[in-house]
Amino acid sequence: MNAQRVPISQLLTDKSTVEDPNQKKTREDWRKAKELEEARKAGNAPAAVDEEGKDINPHIPQYISAAPWYYGTAGPTLKHQRPQDEKQKIYSGIEEWYKKGVDVTKIATKYRKGACENCGAITHKKKDCLERPRKVGAKFTNAEISHDEFVQPDLNPDFDGKRDRWAGYDPANHREIVEEYQKIEEAKRQLKAEKLKEDPNAESSEEEDEDKYADGVDMPGTKVDSKQRITVRNLRIREDTAKYLRNLDPNSAFYDPKTRSMRENPNPAKNPEDLEFAGENFVRYTGDTQSHATAQLFAWEAHGKGVDVHVLAEPTKLELLQKEYESKKEEFKDSVKDNVLQKYGGEEYLKVPPKQLLLAQTETYVEYARDGRIIKGAEKQIIRSRYEEDVLINNHTAVWGSFWKNGEWGYKCCHAFIKNSWCCKQSLGAEQQLDVQTSIEPSIEEPENDTQESDKIEKISKPSSSSSSSSSDEEEKRRSRKRDKKRKKKKKQKDKKKEKDKLQLALEAEDRMNKEYEETISLDERKRKYNSMYEAKAPTEEEVEAYKIKRMREEDPMAMFMSKK
Repeated sequence: MNAQRVPISQLLTDKSTVEDPNQKKTREDWRKAKELEEARKAGNAPAAVDEEGKDINPHIPQYISAAPWYYGTAGPTLKHQRPQDEKQKIYSGIEEWYKKGVDVTKIATKYRKGACENCGAITHKKKDCLERPRKVGAKFTNAEISHDEFVQPDLNPDFDGKRDRWAGYDPANHREIVEEYQKIEEAKRQLKAEKLKEDPNAESSEEEDEDKYADGVDMPGTKVDSKQRITVRNLRIREDTAKYLRNLDPNSAFYDPKTRSMRENPNPAKNPEDLEFAGENFVRYTGDTQSHATAQLFAWEAHGKGVDVHVLAEPTKLELLQKEYESKKEEFKDSVKDNVLQKYGGEEYLKVPPKQLLLAQTETYVEYARDGRIIKGAEKQIIRSRYEEDVLINNHTAVWGSFWKNGEWGYKCCHAFIKNSWCCKQSLGAEQQLDVQTSIEPSIEEPENDTQESDKIEKISKPSSSSSSSSSDEEEKRRSRKRDKKRKKKKKQKDKKKEKDKLQLALEAEDRMNKEYEETISLDERKRKYNSMYEAKAPTEEEVEAYKIKRMREEDPMAMFMSKK
């Protein structure tokens, strides 16, 4: 029941309580309050709510739920039972700690008033400076101002914080220890590999030494007592992977949790020799297990034939008897074989060549890929460039520009002078291709002066005496070739002159454009011209060449000199 206690002074000043005509209903009100309290305890009525909107447990005793008279509450509350905010101490967090080192984010370039006169740091005075006293302090030199130390926070750790042994520890420091141990392990592996290269039998000797002193070491799976040594059966080293985690497929090898055994291979699709764990049956039938089983079988057969020998009682005797039996068995087989050869012959057919020569194999080693490519053993392949120089197109086996003749570039494979043409080397010879290319070239119209000059040359070159028809035909062909050659030469000269003129014009235009650009950049943005009427079109070959000639190359050591010029 949340009875509210009203102070006496308030009762005396409040006349309404004294002059209340309904004073007789006080017992009825008390009864209703009692019934409400019982209903709240039974769960039939909702619990009382404090000023923060939280429910008050009706089973709390009255001496706890009732607030003192001097608290001055106007309803049910438990705030007087909670810690008061004004009395709570504020402690520093678990990640807060003093900063180490100096603040390198701020760099001072000159001496600041109030700083250390020796080093220039503003976080301490000269008498507290830990740096070696300078001959001339930073106050007068303004040079080599030291970094400021961190302003350390005023920490207020709680009870646990004062006793935290890892306070201020950086977990990244542990990485240095891990790297150091990794370097040590790597050095050990290298030393072991070098020893194995020098002496292959060193590993077996080391294993024997380890087995020799293995009894004096506490091995995994054993428990040492002061009086006796107790071996615990079939315990797994906790660093190793559990057998049932090798393959999570429920249809894989069966795992017996009682004996912690998995007899079959958990990964049957893989080679057992390449796996770390290939089942207990694989381990059971590898190594000396088969030889031990063979020795046990030999002991049983010998005991059945009257030889008294036992595997565990007399292992040395059993091994000697088995070796003697195997040697006599081999001698008997050889004697039977020799008798058969002496009786029937055919010894020459047993002398076969080695297996390496049965299929006519040679010492030449060649490796092939699945698609038939030769990976190893063939001639060294030509290394192709990743740039466009080695890109072969249109059935060509050589690039454009690999052939030069009569002042023209072409393809070396077919001697074609037309770029991006189809290679006809397979269908035509080189000379025929050359004739085809010359016939494809367009006819060149020469001015009348050139034809008259050629006619004069023809008249001068005519012999005075008459000759046979065959010689005249050859002379005519020779003259025609000379005329064609001269026309081509003049045409090339004219084309070169035109190209030079075009290139010169493009260079001048590029210079003007660069000059206008520099002038525009130097102007204010409000005084620049608009480019709305600029005509956008693809540049010509001469413009591209002029841009490449005039462009700025940062890797050129004379670039700055050319720009100033």
